[in-house]
Amino acid sequence: MASPIPHGIKQVLQKSPNDIVILSSLRTPVTRAKKGGFKDAYPEELLANVLKATLKANPNLDPALIDDVTIGSVLQELGGAKAGRMAQIHAGFPHSVPFNTINRQCSSGLAAITAVAYGIRAGALNVGVGGGMEHMTRNYGSRAIPTVLWPELKESYSQDAQDCIMPMGLTSENVAERYGITRADQDAFAAESHAKASAAQKAGRFDSEIVPVTTRSIDAENPDAPAKEITVTQDDGIRHNISAEKMGTLKPAFKPNGASTAGNSSQVSDGAAAALLMRRSTAEELGLSGSIKGRWVATAVAGCAPDEMGVGPAVAIPKLLEQVGLKVPDVGVWEINEAFASQALYSVRKLGIDEAKVNPNGGAIAIGHPLGATGARQLADLLPELERSNKDIGVVSMCIGTGMGMAGMFVRE
Repeated sequence: MASPIPHGIKQVLQKSPNDIVILSSLRTPVTRAKKGGFKDAYPEELLANVLKATLKANPNLDPALIDDVTIGSVLQELGGAKAGRMAQIHAGFPHSVPFNTINRQCSSGLAAITAVAYGIRAGALNVGVGGGMEHMTRNYGSRAIPTVLWPELKESYSQDAQDCIMPMGLTSENVAERYGITRADQDAFAAESHAKASAAQKAGRFDSEIVPVTTRSIDAENPDAPAKEITVTQDDGIRHNISAEKMGTLKPAFKPNGASTAGNSSQVSDGAAAALLMRRSTAEELGLSGSIKGRWVATAVAGCAPDEMGVGPAVAIPKLLEQVGLKVPDVGVWEINEAFASQALYSVRKLGIDEAKVNPNGGAIAIGHPLGATGARQLADLLPELERSNKDIGVVSMCIGTGMGMAGMFVRE
């Protein structure tokens, strides 16, 4: 006799006309900053491609019915507001469709999707697009990420406040040292991320979610030569033959005797992603209910100490689970951002999550971490994996610079 379904699961899986459903969740490939296929592209170019693909994937939806577009962006000028509006118009959205950007650092993509979901839940929107874009090749650097305070203000800031601009690599070292995450564990975790991503890419698991992008490439050794046209079709940061032993030969990147390296930390990357959301009743009225891929259930955000910001998932996930009345084992697939192996491992162990359920197709260590796009990229990875593995409930989570975590729950249709 089957065990009864706990009330929380029954409630989460129950369908309602007011559900916030997802009709498509797509992404560009994620490529290595300064070295990969998008090194000479532009952020608006990447976003335009994924927004155009969103319209193409939903041909029976009149774009004029989209009530708002919200895109996460961290590093671009004005938070990507100009670049994003350019991309939206170029993609074929009517001028009447408004646009805005949101910046909650590494969770910006998930925050954008959540903002659209909240708008639908509140009745302010019926249809919306949420996603993210980031071109770290062009925008990543010390001017975007300050490392010192103005000298005349430093003395008046508390240490906690000053820790908000602590380099992320040092927060990773703090997590490893405080919670006993060894270098060997981090290297093994990183190698496994690449192995899983390699297997997924070779098996074509990413193909349905990736939008190929045709762009230009300039020869770094001959920059005056005409640019070549290339089409980028897959993530290019995955190391197909890496091992924990090879990872162990890399030097510490942030402290002379540290454990975080370029190999067991997330890659600096370029990419974009977007999801189309609407109220279930709207999808039914428009004859689109057959295209529903999943639905958003809830999102939670929580704060933590800035100097160990990587523990963010370990504080946000419990808040999310309490909100919906579920427990850790009830979740079938976890997409936890691998900003650093140290913090991802800590979060998984702290919460008692089955590691076999975490990032089954690899994470940011292998795929890359284009800051504002990552949360939306994770959703694009999650929904097909729920379908492939025949699981119902998935969670997307990540740590957030300055000391926060965010977690969102999604259900397969």
